[in-house]
Amino acid sequence: MNESLQQERNEDAREADHPTDTHFVRFINVQKSYDGVELVVKGFNLDIRRGEFVTLLGPSGSGKTTCLMMMAGFETPTHGQILLKGDPINDLPPHKRGIGMVFQNYALFPHMSVAENLSFPLEVRHLSKAEIKRKVDRALAMVRLENFGDRRPAQLSGGQQQRVALARALVFEPELVLMDEPLGALDKNLREEMQYEIKRIHANLGVTMIYVTHDQTEALTMSDRIAVFNDGVVQQLAEPETLYEAPENAFVANFIGENNRLYGEVIETIGDSCQVRLDSGETVSAKAVAAGGVGTRTTLSLRPERIDIVADEADHDFDNCFRAEVREVIYLGDHLRTRVSVCGNDEFILKTPNSKGYASLRPGQSIVIGWSSSDCRALDA
Repeated sequence: MNESLQQERNEDAREADHPTDTHFVRFINVQKSYDGVELVVKGFNLDIRRGEFVTLLGPSGSGKTTCLMMMAGFETPTHGQILLKGDPINDLPPHKRGIGMVFQNYALFPHMSVAENLSFPLEVRHLSKAEIKRKVDRALAMVRLENFGDRRPAQLSGGQQQRVALARALVFEPELVLMDEPLGALDKNLREEMQYEIKRIHANLGVTMIYVTHDQTEALTMSDRIAVFNDGVVQQLAEPETLYEAPENAFVANFIGENNRLYGEVIETIGDSCQVRLDSGETVSAKAVAAGGVGTRTTLSLRPERIDIVADEADHDFDNCFRAEVREVIYLGDHLRTRVSVCGNDEFILKTPNSKGYASLRPGQSIVIGWSSSDCRALDA
């Protein structure tokens, strides 16, 4: 038998033996309407691998939390199927799904100690006292709260309460944990600390996690993949680096990180490149990602850190080079955030490393800036 054919058959056999590893969680054409008319979630399809950390990211009202609630069993899909380990769970009540859940408001029992909060999901599963103690001790150690078992939630800080909520979701060793904006109530420093804490626990346990947030930095920091939602539709599903570096449309480009926008009309296309005449009259070379043909409107997307200041206007390697007027310079330690007026845009932002020595820039100063066409993406209008 052909060696490559045999290898392919072996791979198929392995997948048949473990059909749920690749598609541990599946949303198949899921829709949700609360009034029978307007769809909050529209044709949602997503496959999540076992052990993956997937974030549903989007603005308020985009449908991300509704998808999480349908997975948890607190909402029922209007159409479509949700599968867990290959089995449909649309009609399965929440308590029979074996899913851990972490909420933004912690949802801890105030009259119980930390240890009693963690014991509760084990007691309802009728585990022995010895087994409950072992699992509670393990969960407390996991979130570094070994000495806090006797305290009440009110005696803990916000970060500690969130750790307890996370421990309670993990204490019965679920294969899937859902998190609904769990860090939204914490201050900036605590939020960043908990991001790394959750990522550490995920790496150590290998549990599958679905995380909902509207915080882009949070999503980029923690996720294996991110599904960007808007108006009930996934705009793009990709790894964090791909979303940031290669957004597929203007919404994703604007929602993920800081982004400069220029507007114009396509006047020429050559392969995967195009020439765009801006509304201000300049012509810009760009990468044609989601632009239409000649004569169509397009939005150019350009990250602030991809722009450089040109020292010699007559000698540079940039496809695009324009004179700009400095409007504002903000010193941020490791880099300068400079706002300039260029190509009809008075809010054009540059981020330049402090090491390049541009700290002497002043408002009103005329400079030349440049960028590569490969960093400038022509997207939908």
